[in-house]
Amino acid sequence: MSRSGTQEGRVSWRLLLVILLLAFVIAAGWFWHDFSRFAVTPLRVSATGESVDIERGTSFKDIVHQLRSQGLTTSSPLYWRVLAEKMHVAGRLHAGEYAVTQGITPEQLLTAMAQGKVMQRDVTIVDGWTFRDVLQALAKADKLKHETSGLDDAAIMQKIGAPGEKPEGRFLPETYAYVKGDSDLDILRRANEAMKKTLASLWEQRDPNLPLAAPYDALILASIIEKETGRADERPRVAGVFIRRLQKNMLLQTDPTVIYGMGSNYTGNIHKSDLTTDTPYNTYTRPGLPPTPIAMPGKPAIEAALHPAAGDALYFVARGDGTHVFASTLEEQNRHVACYQLKRCQ
Repeated sequence: MSRSGTQEGRVSWRLLLVILLLAFVIAAGWFWHDFSRFAVTPLRVSATGESVDIERGTSFKDIVHQLRSQGLTTSSPLYWRVLAEKMHVAGRLHAGEYAVTQGITPEQLLTAMAQGKVMQRDVTIVDGWTFRDVLQALAKADKLKHETSGLDDAAIMQKIGAPGEKPEGRFLPETYAYVKGDSDLDILRRANEAMKKTLASLWEQRDPNLPLAAPYDALILASIIEKETGRADERPRVAGVFIRRLQKNMLLQTDPTVIYGMGSNYTGNIHKSDLTTDTPYNTYTRPGLPPTPIAMPGKPAIEAALHPAAGDALYFVARGDGTHVFASTLEEQNRHVACYQLKRCQ
């Protein structure tokens, strides 16, 4: 071969090498541009409340397959692998349920999975609910395991570490966060512990000379206050009435306890015959406090029971607008009943 031919061959190979290198640079540049766009482009979230649930032991490849099958992404699994390697999280993704909200990017989702920021839900125990109400709310809670099904009250209390306790009033009204895998027993255990701590703390700060022998008495009284009024300004006044009646050995004569004692026989109205029908909860026929709370009292109701307002009122009656009028004598109370209950105001 001539020298000129050799030189032409070398030029051709160099040109080809340049072309290949240029093509590689262009392809790499395009890949990196497209990859960078993918990392910060929101996933295809079609509905609020959407989530991705990663089972324990799921491989990275299967995680990406799951995201694709849910329609959250159409991007190449290679992009997801490169992103995970770039973030140093490929082998550190935690199992669990993760919220997929509008606007979330692949980068943000992988960060959440690497940090184990699993999706949280809330369930609220409302002030004044009964234990039956609490169980019904837990039964409706999404993604909460229902382990109380088929258990009676005694078995439930045994399961949460409070054997021998009656459940009514034992759970602090509050909002409790939970994650998939938690159970209704977990929520009850936490709410029971919260009530114990709250009650113990408030009991230590109680007013002196209250006719309450133990924290449980305060819990019972607080539950009555909770059912009698929802007004913050009235709770201490209502508490004062009941405390004075206890001190004077007067019957408490409070309708909510009667209603609780009626159970399923209560249909929305209370009659005179109900007030004379004896049950353990009828405070018109039995002296002192009922045997258990009648609802879940909130912290403000417990505080009111332990710090009642001073005064001489021994009676109160509902005005019909959510407020009450108080009286210190039976005569005055009868006038209020005639006016606000019987609509015979003079």
